[in-house]
Amino acid sequence: MTRSGQDGLIADLERLSGGASMESWAFTCGSEAYVLRRAPSAEVMDGRPLDHASEAALIRAVREGGVIAPEVIAELWPDDGIGSGFVMRRIAGTADPQAALGCHQPGRLLAELAATLARIHSVPLASLPILPRLDPGEGVEGLARQFAEHGGDRPIIALGLAWLRANLPLPVAAGPVHGDFRLGNLMTHDGALTGVLDWELAHLGDFHEDLAYGCMAVWRFGSSKPAFGLGDLDALFDAYEANGGQPVDRARFRFWLAYRTVWWALGCLGMGQMWRGGADRSLERVVVARRAAEQELDLLLLLEDEAPESERNRPVPDPRPSVSTESGEPSAAEILSAVGEWLAASKDRFTGRDRFEHAVARNALRIVVRELATTPTARDRDLAGAILDGSASLATPGLLSHLRRTALDKLAADQPKYPSLAIARESWQAD
Repeated sequence: MTRSGQDGLIADLERLSGGASMESWAFTCGSEAYVLRRAPSAEVMDGRPLDHASEAALIRAVREGGVIAPEVIAELWPDDGIGSGFVMRRIAGTADPQAALGCHQPGRLLAELAATLARIHSVPLASLPILPRLDPGEGVEGLARQFAEHGGDRPIIALGLAWLRANLPLPVAAGPVHGDFRLGNLMTHDGALTGVLDWELAHLGDFHEDLAYGCMAVWRFGSSKPAFGLGDLDALFDAYEANGGQPVDRARFRFWLAYRTVWWALGCLGMGQMWRGGADRSLERVVVARRAAEQELDLLLLLEDEAPESERNRPVPDPRPSVSTESGEPSAAEILSAVGEWLAASKDRFTGRDRFEHAVARNALRIVVRELATTPTARDRDLAGAILDGSASLATPGLLSHLRRTALDKLAADQPKYPSLAIARESWQAD
């Protein structure tokens, strides 16, 4: 901070919750509030298209272009001994999605998000640092390689990849794309946008990708409203176009909605690989990895309308009976339940980030207990291969009902409170 001309005592250092891959640390320097954005390890930065210096340069550029973005104060240097990252002036407001969803005028906030996206997409390329370019076809094949690296054994993800390959959009002039524009990365105060965070996934590509990503069910945080959880798609598209955005093509929007759902499913599985490889051994990485089941269910809900009516109406098989023990020595599940109860009783001993990690630990135990009771099976390498090579599809008798049962069982074990689970059960009339 001294090197950047910010004199004063460093105080109130606290790690903030959230962040799928990066750490955020709040602190004060003198009378001003700041945030340090930092990688948990050098390995986390390996292979990233944007290093932190480029990300900081991008944020400065879009801020100068009129986008509501943080003010970058300084980048970390290797000899600082803190790792890779940069410091920003803290923005007023909160990134809590529930604060945005609970605002008094969600339609006004949605229009503000649309206008901000239109502004991002119109920032002159000449003012930006070198950004990677995402071609849809190359992107899909990149996802296919990730799928193979993660085992290639999840049939629903294979279904998504096969659909993406069959529905590649025509080329379009590439412009700046934020890449992670969603509730949770958007600061709001009193229902107004105060800042756009987390630019690490920015690239050149199709503007429809940004529109679609924030509309994914996972980023609506329980809201049934399809546009960022704040309104309907017509309102989003109209506001985007009214603020200088290009005309929206709904077919391209659907493609990118499916693309980013597959992308995040694989991203979740990648968290498990990150943990196994030692780049980040936090418990949070392991639990986030189990959220792939959310995206599998959402993907099936998105694509199932392309199955023949006879397959859509086919009954979903009954779930497997739960495994239970009522006598003898306590089972592994019962032991884990006992540990979870002990953790629940001790939650008031923790504050701040420790309290968050305590809740993650309890959630991890519950996942294992439910898995031991139901033994869901989401892996099937042969079926995934058949879907990818075209020998199986949504027209294959019984495939859709089988995938529905698989998705229901897996998500019931991993994240039973995920809103899409109740929606799917009602739609499919399944237990």
